[in-house]
Amino acid sequence: MFIDSHCHLDRLDLADFDHNLDNVVQAATDAKVTELLCVSVTLEDFESMVEKTKKYKNVTLSCGTHPLNQEDKVDESKLLTLAQHPNVIAVGETGLDYFYAPETKALQLDSFVKHVRVAKKLNKPLIIHTRDAQEDTLAILREEGAEQVGGILHCFTESWEMAEQAIAMGFYISFSGIVTFKNASALREVAKKVPDDRFLIETDAPYLAPVPHRGKQNQPAYVVEVAKHLASIRGQSLETIAKLSTDNFKRLFSR
Repeated sequence: MFIDSHCHLDRLDLADFDHNLDNVVQAATDAKVTELLCVSVTLEDFESMVEKTKKYKNVTLSCGTHPLNQEDKVDESKLLTLAQHPNVIAVGETGLDYFYAPETKALQLDSFVKHVRVAKKLNKPLIIHTRDAQEDTLAILREEGAEQVGGILHCFTESWEMAEQAIAMGFYISFSGIVTFKNASALREVAKKVPDDRFLIETDAPYLAPVPHRGKQNQPAYVVEVAKHLASIRGQSLETIAKLSTDNFKRLFSR
């Protein structure tokens, strides 16, 4: 059994699936993907995401604003209210991205701090996006006491040094289809080092489809390909990767 710890079901182009999200969820089930965490990227779209996914018992949600969606300051009270929805098990996706949007650094920092504070109030783990912002990401996690709730550094592409420090604060490192890409040798070295009890798998669907589906729209069923590559990288069986990643997800979200 597998869990896709990060996907965006509300952002899929359903034309590829006969215009029916049922087909996406069923394909995941057929691939033995038993749970999908559908991740929010804007507060404005949160209610729509809830509506689109509400009938699926194996789909849980997060609530937050992606660091690249910073048109204005995040409304902390609105985030706090929305994140109390019973299907929400995590706060985010939040974090910092100085690679694509260094010009919104101040807004990103403000948003990130608010997300950590809301997560602590609700005792829900964080889902963190970080790119070219290692120092600031770790600093905010420390300064705001994010170790109280822990969470995930999702779609990880940063250094082992960052992963190690995040793990020390109680965070999990999640690997996406990027780990299967030909030019991701440095990331594969990181994937070898993450302890058995600290890694997760994800698709980030509809983005970043893994080999052998690269170039196609990604979907939760493809998380199995990420697991297969991790098994090869780490010298473990596919069954071991499935069990470890599933156990890790359930441990993190046991709260």
